[in-house]
Amino acid sequence: MKITFYGHASLGIEVGGKHIIVDPFISGNPQAAAIDINTLKADYILLTHAHSDHVLDVETIAKNTNAVIVSNAEITSYYAKKGFNAHPMNHGGSWKFDFGKVKYVNAIHSSSFPDGTYGGNPGGFVIEGEHKNIYIAGDTALTYDMKLIPLRTKLDLAILPIGNNFTMDVEDAIIASDFVECDKILGYHFDTFGYIEINHEESIRKFFDKGKDLMLLAVGESIEL
Repeated sequence: MKITFYGHASLGIEVGGKHIIVDPFISGNPQAAAIDINTLKADYILLTHAHSDHVLDVETIAKNTNAVIVSNAEITSYYAKKGFNAHPMNHGGSWKFDFGKVKYVNAIHSSSFPDGTYGGNPGGFVIEGEHKNIYIAGDTALTYDMKLIPLRTKLDLAILPIGNNFTMDVEDAIIASDFVECDKILGYHFDTFGYIEINHEESIRKFFDKGKDLMLLAVGESIEL
């Protein structure tokens, strides 16, 4: 499984020969200016919620690739009405796709489209690939529901927001990593706006002091599991 950071909360995942884009907010992010969305491959687009900083480039990428949009029922209905391919899910449900199993799990946040349309309840994703399992938390507060995840899935990586103000901060993300029983963390949702700027060295040290590995990737950088 290869995971590429496209800035903010946007990710590219290659698994099982398929390409997945998560929460594409790229063209509107100056930090991701080097990423050309028209060159991105996507068989699926996974959306945690409907805020503009997570769905900005959905329609362009979907038009270019004919990708299937996977999210909650309200978000997928919104895009299906526009003629896009969509697979609806809701909290606690899972589905076996051709790249692996996806479960839609709880997140504590809000969700509405830029035009004011209701975006359903926000969520996160647990992806079980052939060899590796990951948790994409989405925008969320620390929630005790995270403790449910390791009851079903042993994680190899947890992708957690750490920017504070709109989501968890670093300290809460450390607790979240305890809840999901995963000590390998990819941080995201930080530095894009003034509200969510973090001290990188201090954040990495705080995780290290708890025996955990926090990875902060540069835009366009990848890791392989």
